[in-house]
Amino acid sequence: MRSMGVAGAGKSRAVKREITVRVDGIPRRLSIDTRMTLLDALRERLGVTSPKKGCDHGQCGACTVLSGGRRVLSCLTLAVTQDGAEVVTAEGLTAEAATPDGRHAGRDLHPVQRAFIDCDALQCGYCTPGQVVSAVGALDEFEKGWPSAVTKGLGAPRLDRAEVAERMSGNLCRCAAYVNIVTAVQQAAGAAAAQRTAETEVAG
Repeated sequence: MRSMGVAGAGKSRAVKREITVRVDGIPRRLSIDTRMTLLDALRERLGVTSPKKGCDHGQCGACTVLSGGRRVLSCLTLAVTQDGAEVVTAEGLTAEAATPDGRHAGRDLHPVQRAFIDCDALQCGYCTPGQVVSAVGALDEFEKGWPSAVTKGLGAPRLDRAEVAERMSGNLCRCAAYVNIVTAVQQAAGAAAAQRTAETEVAG
């Protein structure tokens, strides 16, 4: 068997692949190196910069996005695995707003984004997009009745401060705005519950 020798060791050819991923509601097609992470594809290839590169090791949560509605760490997710996926970043959480006459009037903040502002749940803001996206995913998991490590018993979980802190524990804030982040998540959950109640009353 022929040896590659020192000169051939460590050399590898990049493998490219065409993928189509829907990012914040917009289909995007690109050719990528199969080793590229979703975070790098979003930031460097698509110009979507709300997911932040913090640790690049899946430890800080600043890069959190939703893929298929589930929270994922984009720095640990290969972009090639997202072919055909629906990816939502903090930018994609806002909704188009319109005036009564149908004219475009900017974008409405997501209830979680609004709660973070109302509760002053940020300082430098670097981790905030990941915190907000993670909170949206966490609240969806809570509404589905998924337990966390601190959920007591077999009944439906209660969204007390310990429950929120546990569900958001994968997102670090070096400014230590945790107290207000927990409050913001609880406020957003309350607003969502009130909206569902109002919609039920209207439908009934």
